[in-house]
Amino acid sequence: MLMRPEKNDYHPHYQSYIEQIPEGDLIVLLCEQLKQTVSLLEGLSDEKALYQYAPEKWTIKEVIGHIADTERIMAYRLLGISRGEQNEFPGYDDESYVQNARFNEISLAQLVENLKAVRLATIALLKGLHRDAWVLRGRANGGPVTVLALAAIIAGHERHHVRILEDRYFNYV
Repeated sequence: MLMRPEKNDYHPHYQSYIEQIPEGDLIVLLCEQLKQTVSLLEGLSDEKALYQYAPEKWTIKEVIGHIADTERIMAYRLLGISRGEQNEFPGYDDESYVQNARFNEISLAQLVENLKAVRLATIALLKGLHRDAWVLRGRANGGPVTVLALAAIIAGHERHHVRILEDRYFNYV
C-alpha cells in the first residue's frame, strides 16, 4: 500500500509513530524492517539482552517482546476492521503485558523467532487484503482508526523502539 494515512484516520496518540515511517509501500517497509531488526539482534547474547539503560526501563528482551505483542494486537484490530467488525477494540496496558510475559526468562533466539513469526503473519494478512479494505474505519482504544493507519502504526511502532535500542542500548552492550 503506497498511501500515508490522514490525521483523521487515527488517534493523535499514534502521530509520532506515523511520522517515523517514510513514504512508500508499507508491505515493503515491513519486510525491510524485519531483516534490519533481526540483523541488529544477531550475535547478541542472552546475557547482554538483559541490559537496561536505566533501572525502571525495559531490557532488550522486554523491548523485543513488547514489539511483537503490540504488533499482534494491532494486526488483530486490523483484521477485525478489515472484516467489518463494528465493536470497538479495547486498549491494553503494555507495562502489564511485559511484566506478565516474563520475557527475560525466554531466550533471545526464541523472542526473535516470535518476532519473525508475528511480522510474517502481518505481512501475509496485508498482502491478502482487498484494496478497498485499506480505507475501512473502526474504533480502537477510544478513537477512530483505519486499516491503513494500523499498518502504518505497526511499522512506526517498531521503528520507534528500534531507534531507542540503537541509541540507548546498543551503544552500551
